Amino acid sequence: MWKKNWLRPFVYLLFLFSASIFISCAKSPPVKLDPESQEFYELASLIMSNEENKMFRLLPDEESRREFIREFWEKRDPFPETPENEFQQEFLTRVKYADQRFREGGKGRNTDRGRVYILLGPPDKTDEIFTHDDPSVRGSILLWIYYDHDLGIEFVDEKGIGQYRLREVSGNLFEAMDFNRLGGRFGPGSVFKKRMINFKLDYHHKEKKLFIYLPAKALNFSEDEEGYNYLSLRFVFYIYNRKGQRIGKYTEDRLYQVNLENYLKLKEVEFSFDLDLPDGRGYIDVTIEGRGEKAGRIRKLFDIS
Repeated sequence: MWKKNWLRPFVYLLFLFSASIFISCAKSPPVKLDPESQEFYELASLIMSNEENKMFRLLPDEESRREFIREFWEKRDPFPETPENEFQQEFLTRVKYADQRFREGGKGRNTDRGRVYILLGPPDKTDEIFTHDDPSVRGSILLWIYYDHDLGIEFVDEKGIGQYRLREVSGNLFEAMDFNRLGGRFGPGSVFKKRMINFKLDYHHKEKKLFIYLPAKALNFSEDEEGYNYLSLRFVFYIYNRKGQRIGKYTEDRLYQVNLENYLKLKEVEFSFDLDLPDGRGYIDVTIEGRGEKAGRIRKLFDIS
């Protein structure tokens, strides 16, 4: 089942090491936090991107942190028109389940299984192998399968005491986890063929222009009465300075049209925006949503230096 790769021992040692660093950072931010911010950070650091983690830990006052918290959940809300934030509710449910279910000497959220469960949710298929030929494992071996991410994960109980560590992965675990940290797994996805789309961003400092490039093969185009293929998208930009403070929010709707001949050759869809980024440095949080009948949403956060 598992594809062998000589990089895996290094990669997953790095996974465990970076996770421990992440947790320790959550307990000791450089700026003293008020109780509300501390409570938020201890939980939300489990799903923060690296850029969000940097920004929050630099915010100097309670007011700016409160705005960050509000927008943190707002940007992940799959259905803004409803009073509930389904992402936030699901996240809190997963944390509670992980703490109750994966009790291996500490909080379940800090275990390998807990971190995977919180970010990816319950696996689509599980299997527990009690009889195996691995002398290094005294307990059972657990297999978790996520079909949506083409991902298989193996956990092993080496000492036979119910403490499982992540040992083997088939697929790109880091990509799936990074994608879900930004809320990408939630909500409909009809304008985007895949829920994970690694779109690109370039910022041209001299022209003060922002360019976004979407892979054409990952997009579901519509066709109008004149035979043109088109995309109707909404772009939402949150702009932050190097101190993590928001300095702007911009929303712009765009219609992209292409005739059939060029559509068949299309490899990349390019959009450009006028954007004056102070000092040419900061963070740009980009959300792209489908408009009209074809909904869906993708999101990515960029560090511009």
